[in-house]
Order: sequence, then structure tokens, then C-alpha cells
Amino acid sequence: MQDDADAVAAPPEHTRGLPRIADIARLSGVSTATVDRVLNHRPGVRPATVQRVMKAAAELDYIPESDLGAALGPKPVRLAFLLPDGTNRYLTRLGQLIRQSEAALAPLGIRAQVEFIKSFNPDLLARSLLQHWRKVDGVAFMALEHPAVREAVNELAARNVPTVTLISDVQNCRRAAYVGLDNRAAGRTAGYLFARFLGGRAGKVAMIAGSLSYRAHEDRELGFLNVLKEMAPAIEVVGLREAHDDEAKSYRQTRTLLSHHPDLAGIYTIGGGAEGVARALKEARREREVVFIGHGFTPETRALLIDGTMEAVITQDPRSALMSCAAVFANLRAGREAMHGVEPPRIEVIFRENLPPAAPP
Repeated sequence: MQDDADAVAAPPEHTRGLPRIADIARLSGVSTATVDRVLNHRPGVRPATVQRVMKAAAELDYIPESDLGAALGPKPVRLAFLLPDGTNRYLTRLGQLIRQSEAALAPLGIRAQVEFIKSFNPDLLARSLLQHWRKVDGVAFMALEHPAVREAVNELAARNVPTVTLISDVQNCRRAAYVGLDNRAAGRTAGYLFARFLGGRAGKVAMIAGSLSYRAHEDRELGFLNVLKEMAPAIEVVGLREAHDDEAKSYRQTRTLLSHHPDLAGIYTIGGGAEGVARALKEARREREVVFIGHGFTPETRALLIDGTMEAVITQDPRSALMSCAAVFANLRAGREAMHGVEPPRIEVIFRENLPPAAPP
């Protein structure tokens, strides 16, 4: 009989051959299915669990120790931003910021791309959402209020691809968060400004929207009408026209309004297309008579504020919107609540007298 000191312990199960998935699962304290997901880089596993599994795999020589650091380093979150195509200068500027965002998003472990799709087409938007689920880890998009869009959002959620609505929301679906203004409050702000500029006197004010398929535009309209009813009942709203954020359509709509209502006192653009409205006002030499308020601060609307064609621009900072979206996806990856630490955007009202410095070209 050998002394205890001379006894040779039986080797652990995993040393009898190559380590197995079951060995890694036992050492890391998780299921074999979780180990399989981690080793094959599939989503749906918490970062802390990924670290435990990879460390166990390294200890068992399933992966080389030298590769552990690279294996534990999280891959960048791949985000797609889907924005409407067209002549909306604010959205164009947002797209440019996304394309230039690599350095700003790198500390959050995020890599972003932007795609412009045909505006105001819910079926096309829904198809585009579904086409991205294999390509990216999350999607931020300007939503249209439509059943097809809600179904696409729910389908992505079922496939563990979170979505964030940007600027305009869609409700009754499984989107992770909304990053944008309280658009009812934005519309009320516009109504308040018209009531003050017109001094409560009788007058006609027209509205030009991008599309009421955007919940943002619908909410702005409701807020606007409610405030005028409360504060300036003598103001007559002469109708709502949709111009699809298109400058040429906004120009034609404004020319028609001025022709039908020679006594028009104000125009509120709920979406884009401010340059088209301004061109029509200037051609009719009414730019000093008609109170003009719109949304989206851009170099173009800045110029219209300076020359006095526009009285005010209601906006949100596009850079802040981009970073808030990135923060939401970083939270989701870390297992936190989507809006943890994310400040809701503030409504900014810009006049000629409080213009921020011009952005570099």
C-alpha cells in the first residue's frame, strides 16, 4: 500500500482529453447553452457572464491565455440609423453628424451607420427595419405611426434587436425607448409664440406639416390648436396642408395660401421645408408682414432668422439626440434600464437675438 504522499490523484475529467463545453459550464457556473452562445459570439448574454465563461475557457486551455484579453473585449455595438430621405435640412445635418461620429461614439463601444430611405412610406420603412436584424445590434429610426411599422418593431424585439424611435415616436409596440421632444409641448410653444406676436388680435394663421403620419407632427398640431383656443380665440386657423418636408411643395403650398388668404397673418411649419415657405413670402413681399415660425435649427433657418423672414425656430440639438441614442444602446448592452442617466431633450426656441455661434462648415 502506498503512502498518502505517494498517491497520485486521478486527473480531473477535463484533463483526460480536450476540454468540453460541459467542463467550461461547470467551472463558470452556467448552462452549456450559455457557454455555446458565448463561444459562438451570439447575443443575449450579460457581459459579466461572458467574462466568467471566457475566463473558464482560458483556464481549461479551451482558448489560449494570450487570446483572453481580445476575447473579453466587447465588440462594438453596431447601430443603424434610418432617416427619411428628402430636403429636410435638419435631418440631413443629423445624418452628417452620424457619419462623422466614430470618435465621439468609440468610448461607448458603438459604431454607427446611417441610411436614408424614402419618406412617408410605412411599408418601405417596415421592410427596411426587418432587413437590418441580421446586420446590426440595434436600430434607431424616425417612426411613422402605422401597423406595419409596429409589427416590424415587435419582430426585431423578438429577435433581440432593440429599436429606439428618434424625433417621432410610435406607441403600442416593443420599442426600447424614445429620444425626442415632447411634441405636444413643442406645438403649444409655437401657439404661445403666435398668440404673443399677434397680440391676441384677430387674424388668420395657416399650418404646413410634413405628414400627420408622423406622431410628432400630429402632436405639434394638437398642442398648437389647444393653446390658440385658450390664449387667442380670435385667431382663425385656416387649414392644415401637408408638404412632406419638401421645399418645392412648401413653396407651392405657401403661394396658394397667400393667394387664397391675402390677409394671412402667420404660417407655422410643423415639419421641414422652411426655405420653400420663405421663398414664397419673399416673392410676394410679405416676409415682413407674415409671422413665420418653424422647426429645426439649420444654417438655412439661421439665415432666415437673421434677415427677419422667420421670427423663431423651435428645435432640439441633433448632436445631443445622437449621443442620447448611443447612451440608450450602451445601457441596454450593460443590462441597465434604457433611459438610465439619459436626460430628456429640452425644447429650444431660437430667435435672431439669441443665435448660437455658427457651426463650422
